Amino acid sequence: MDKRIRIAGIIAAIIASIVILTSPSGPPPIPPPNLQESGNETIQILATNLEKPWALAFADDKIFITERTGKIRVIESDVMLEEPLATLRTANIFDGGLLGIVTHPNFTNNHFLYVYYTYEENGTLLNKILKITESDNKLKDAITILDKIPGSRFSNGGVMKFGPDNKLYVATGAGSDSSHDAQDLNSLAGKILRLNDDGSTPLDNPFSNSPVYSYGHSNPGGMAWDKSGSLYVTETGPSKNDEINLIIKGKNYGWPKQQCSGDGDFVNAIICYDPEIEPGGIVFYSGDKLEFKNDMIMASMKPEKLDRLKITGEKVEYQKSILSGLGRIRDVNEGPDGYLYLITSNTDGKAFPDSSDDKLVRILR
Repeated sequence: MDKRIRIAGIIAAIIASIVILTSPSGPPPIPPPNLQESGNETIQILATNLEKPWALAFADDKIFITERTGKIRVIESDVMLEEPLATLRTANIFDGGLLGIVTHPNFTNNHFLYVYYTYEENGTLLNKILKITESDNKLKDAITILDKIPGSRFSNGGVMKFGPDNKLYVATGAGSDSSHDAQDLNSLAGKILRLNDDGSTPLDNPFSNSPVYSYGHSNPGGMAWDKSGSLYVTETGPSKNDEINLIIKGKNYGWPKQQCSGDGDFVNAIICYDPEIEPGGIVFYSGDKLEFKNDMIMASMKPEKLDRLKITGEKVEYQKSILSGLGRIRDVNEGPDGYLYLITSNTDGKAFPDSSDDKLVRILR
């Protein structure tokens, strides 16, 4: 980068910081949303004042949202209920707490949902997965189906999704940057895990009597399958080299020995981001309400936008940014109604939230 441009950028950042620190009304508001399409009612804000939200999941006419402080919030028929479904005792750390959530494919009948959260035990940070039975928007029962997943202040992973095979896939973080647990098949850190819905290990996993599906991952933030059944995962690097990976059963993705690519012993990322973008949730759009059929929609927190990518195998083609102006976007998913839904992440300590952050948003166009 030209040194004059870099210096100008630094000066501009300092001036902006002075304005923020001296403004009597606090930090400047986030600019209004900017979508690629024009027209009335391009987005609809369904909930405000969420506290550090991390993930969202759907069941019938309900949306469940995790807040890293420990609450599972319920939006029913587009209205957020005053009382949370449950409040869990989570570790109060920078990038941990109550993280992933997913509903069982047969939720209508069994009312099962699963959450992933960070806790502290005897001074050690760990993660666990709870299987919750919901009844009338309240916690009826909860059992731990997987425990003692290594935790840290910054890299806990936490993404959970049910795959096309109805197995529960869980992406775990590698822990500290210096840890080599991601390379240890006996550790649950830095892995994509594949479980039965009761937490037991499927017999057809790649490693005998092990929940590990792939390994050598850093800090996964999103997981989704395309129309052919291929699994993709987004990962955040330590300060750069964020990745999108095509997950192959039993393979090693290199962390911490490899970032992105370069070592023949490991699987290369299909795309590497430098500078970092802090990728979050992803979904392959399959509905008929929007024009994004079969494209990957990716939340990103650092550029503060929602991106559209066309991915075929290992080939990635950037389409365009489809939304900006809401600040950091943590997760995105497709609802049963065929629209896209996202949650912002402006109260996570890395942004300047406005008085109504954070938000749940439905994209209508």
